[in-house]
Amino acid sequence: MSLFSSALNTKLRRELWQMRGQVLAIALVIAGGVAVCVMSVLNYSSLSATRSQYYDEHRFADVFASLKRAPRHVLNEVSAIPGITRLTGRVEGGAKLEISGFSDPVSARLVSLPPSGQPDVNGLFIRKGRVPAPGRGREVAVIGSFAEAHDLQLGDQFPAIINGRRQVLTITGIAESPEFIYVIPPGGMLPDYERFGVLWMSREALAAAMDMKGAFNSLVVRVEAGYPVASVIDALDRLLDRYGATGAYGREDQFSHRFLDDDMDQLKTMATVFPLIFMGVAMFLLNVVVSRLIATQRDIIAVLKAFGYSNRQIAWHYSKLILTIGIIGFALGLGLGLWLGRGLGEMYMQYYRFPGLLLRINPAWIFLLAGISLLVAWLGGWRAISKAASLPPAEAMRPEGPAKFRITLAEKWLSVVRFSQPSRMIIRQTARRPLRSFLSLTGVAMATAIIVVGNFQFDSVSLMVQTQFARVQQQDLTVPLIDPQNAAVLFTLQRQPGIRYAEGRRTVAARLANGHRKWRGAVTGIPANAELQFVVDKNIKPVTLPGEGLLLTDYLARELSVKPGDTLDIEILEGDRRTISVPVSGTTSEFLGVGAYMDLNALNRVLGEGPLINQALLNVDPAYADDVYQQLRETPGVLGVSIRQAMLDSFFQTLARTFLTFTFFNSLLGGVIAFGVVYNTVRISLAEKGRELASLRVLGYTHNEVAHILLGEMALLLLVGIPLGWLFGEGLAYLIIIAMQTELYRVPLTITPQTLGISATVVIASAVGSGVIAWWRLRELDLVAVLKTRE
Repeated sequence: MSLFSSALNTKLRRELWQMRGQVLAIALVIAGGVAVCVMSVLNYSSLSATRSQYYDEHRFADVFASLKRAPRHVLNEVSAIPGITRLTGRVEGGAKLEISGFSDPVSARLVSLPPSGQPDVNGLFIRKGRVPAPGRGREVAVIGSFAEAHDLQLGDQFPAIINGRRQVLTITGIAESPEFIYVIPPGGMLPDYERFGVLWMSREALAAAMDMKGAFNSLVVRVEAGYPVASVIDALDRLLDRYGATGAYGREDQFSHRFLDDDMDQLKTMATVFPLIFMGVAMFLLNVVVSRLIATQRDIIAVLKAFGYSNRQIAWHYSKLILTIGIIGFALGLGLGLWLGRGLGEMYMQYYRFPGLLLRINPAWIFLLAGISLLVAWLGGWRAISKAASLPPAEAMRPEGPAKFRITLAEKWLSVVRFSQPSRMIIRQTARRPLRSFLSLTGVAMATAIIVVGNFQFDSVSLMVQTQFARVQQQDLTVPLIDPQNAAVLFTLQRQPGIRYAEGRRTVAARLANGHRKWRGAVTGIPANAELQFVVDKNIKPVTLPGEGLLLTDYLARELSVKPGDTLDIEILEGDRRTISVPVSGTTSEFLGVGAYMDLNALNRVLGEGPLINQALLNVDPAYADDVYQQLRETPGVLGVSIRQAMLDSFFQTLARTFLTFTFFNSLLGGVIAFGVVYNTVRISLAEKGRELASLRVLGYTHNEVAHILLGEMALLLLVGIPLGWLFGEGLAYLIIIAMQTELYRVPLTITPQTLGISATVVIASAVGSGVIAWWRLRELDLVAVLKTRE
């Protein structure tokens, strides 16, 4: 007999069609969990593969070094260092640009190109046009993000101030580089495509503009696969130290790669944590639903036994029912996950600026996910199947015997309340079947928790923005200076029209070490009476800077494994490259980036220097903003200008956009799971109580009274399950934020009443929709069939 011609297979097809609503709802529960898994894994796998190919094809450097000035013949000595396979010595500098129709200050990083056009290391991907021709000093290639932000085209021209001299540059190409996937302006923490860009010029032209003929001030090298990068770094440090080098560093400390790696790590976490939560919740709810569904088939199983079907045949028949639903759910989830993953990956492409997206997902993951989904679905129903299938035929033909009931505690406690008879029935049914009520209650709670998990990050991002850009940073402009200057320069700035208040800081490149634990970054000196930007504790209260010690971001303190009272070794990566030991006096709490802070005077003292600053924080009168921008653009010692509002806009356009889009997709899928759970709970409750409810109709109860009994139980479950789900959701949210902490940002845990309201609304709306369907089906109860007995 063929697979689909037997009587049981015919019955299977009919049951699937008759239960199509429940089948679809159960499948949606599976599909929601599978879609989150597939979307996350596809997104992470594709972006990882794209980055790896981009790095390899364009020869991304393994080691980087910056220095003051070295003659080009030193490159011959560099090439002789064991392990180095490729190298490029280049000239770098800064420029201030004037873009037509854009009044805000714009700065750029200038990078030289060899006469051949393409460097041996950190090759360019040319989107349009060509690289600047050798000998043509006014030609530049522009990074794509900056060109798109200002709608720049080939042949466009704009003025630039390079090393104090003004010249007009012409765009010959629009390019991308693996070195600048993540483009951050000086003194900034986030990308700002409108106000900061990267320009490539011919080496001859840029060297002439920067007074670097016959010299270089930047070095990038490729290291032989498998060769210790640390050995190459040590050799470069010994060779370049006399040329004012600030210390060579590996790819893991390169700014763009470092933050991109953090993002990828977070994507990896999201591809692990979210699917685990969603699939775990989906599979638990599926088990509850399937077990109750099979339990309603007891009388049908009895009939099959009476016709001679064996326990094994019956068990396999219902296994196929569950597996078919699982296959439908997996197919829906796979298609939805692939579609969402592709869309999310394309959106990330606008942020990461890769040449093209490689859609990659390991087929083994798909087969593994399919196997897990089907196995868990089958195991969820197997207990009910085996229990029903093992009943002797004579016993299975009879309805289940009445349970032994007694007055429950709930009935005793509520005996003083005069409930209506239908309401008393609801309380009794709920209290006298505690396991079934507990599973239904847990299903509602888990559905609510899924919505909370999908939405809480909107609240967290809002708090992060409010804290960072309104509480911690109160300056309008951050102005990094090319070289440290005497703090008296603040008085000069404050006398300029439009500048209300000026405050100075100093940032010193440094490597912090605690034994084998090291971190390359900067130590920031903040004045003791800082008013425009300060550090805060975990309660977002300003922290008083210690007289001599160091304050570390709590995340950095954990990474370095230090606590207040410990001592850190700080290697200063500029000037005389001295190493100092400073005690850790306390920790701060920041949501964006990490930092090490000292009192400004104390920092200058340990450096053996006077009252120097290299950053000015300014508050500006909005009416004079354009005049202030123009003054700063023309000031020779100013490296660039960072606008706080621009950073805020950048945050929402980049990090928040990608982060919250992923969360939005999870919220939608969580809503799908919630609807599937609630709908199945109502439908199975109707199937379980159909005979009793029809009997009540025969006894004279009205349709609305019977509906009250059925739907009142669901309302009671919602009343208790939703608050319980809020607690579950907060616990899951806490696990997520712990797993997703990176150096780039730490998401705070905050859940607003709005998020709780949204989760409750979604679950209640699912219950209302399911209740309407159940209410309508109550009208179709066969009262005549109820009058017949099965004994």
